[in-house]
Amino acid sequence: MTENGRIFREAWIAGVRRHFPGEPKPGYVTPWEETPDWERASAAAVYGQVRDFVAVSSGATARLTREQKGRFVATCWIAQIHKHIEDPKPGYVADWDDLPKWQQETDADIFEAIEQQL
Repeated sequence: MTENGRIFREAWIAGVRRHFPGEPKPGYVTPWEETPDWERASAAAVYGQVRDFVAVSSGATARLTREQKGRFVATCWIAQIHKHIEDPKPGYVADWDDLPKWQQETDADIFEAIEQQL
């Protein structure tokens, strides 16, 4: 479980570094070892959801668009936010269309990174 969460986090950091305009906030690129426990648990949970989605579709997720893949990750992450944070800031639970482009691209990158691991 820890390794799965780490893969998710590393994909997030790589995506932020690739897509974020300018210098990202330090919290966006915090290494796994310094990531809060709830966030580690959430990363592992979402990794598992993507892994299971790929498995139950027999790999047909490869035919999804990047947007569809990113939306899946974003929705799974929002559920984790609600699980761990009683009253989250609106930006933490924003719908796909309200996310910045860099975050949409990063979420799609995460899905594809997990897909490639399988």
